[in-house]
Amino acid sequence: MTRDHFRTLVAEAIDGIPARFAEAMTNIAVVVEDHPSAQLLADMEIEPGDSLFGLYEGTPLPERTWGHGNHLPDRITLFQRVIEEECDGDEDAIVMEIGDTLIHELGHYFGLSEDEIMEIEERYWRGEGT
Repeated sequence: MTRDHFRTLVAEAIDGIPARFAEAMTNIAVVVEDHPSAQLLADMEIEPGDSLFGLYEGTPLPERTWGHGNHLPDRITLFQRVIEEECDGDEDAIVMEIGDTLIHELGHYFGLSEDEIMEIEERYWRGEGT
């Protein structure tokens, strides 16, 4: 899949974010890279054979103080080739994984715990509102 097509799928996933969450998203960039670096995987203690589909870098909203400003944007990175490999190139599966990964990383942006993120992901895939 080309990078442009993958980015189009990411943009569609972003467009599907409920308005109340989209309006709260400020100073955040969503970028696409091929793979995480070996150093990143080592730093995150990700074992060989495990995958990293996305990464949130920044200060979660609840941790920001009144003086938080003049910072580079927070960043969500989606790793295209990792997602494609996991999905065996199946575009429908890729769309689902982009959505799942984006929800997960935005959960970190909003300061949610892993358990809270998993609950939201489960509701999302059941078609329930957020």
